[in-house]
Amino acid sequence: MTLQEAAHIYVDLVLLEESLAPGQEQARQEITALRSKYHDRFTDLLRASGIPCADRFEATQRAFELAGHPSPHS
Repeated sequence: MTLQEAAHIYVDLVLLEESLAPGQEQARQEITALRSKYHDRFTDLLRASGIPCADRFEATQRAFELAGHPSPHS
């Protein structure tokens, strides 16, 4: 998996999680687990590529940048 692919998957999961309606707790739990898995994978790929990343927030911002989406928290 490339850095770009991991970024896209991670961003898609973040956006999907944010789009869930209240009361969809089962889906939210499943998506949260996948989002965490891909966040870890993306962070590992950043490090392997020699790209510094101070914390999980910076990693998320980099994922949104690589995926071509504005960060939801900027």
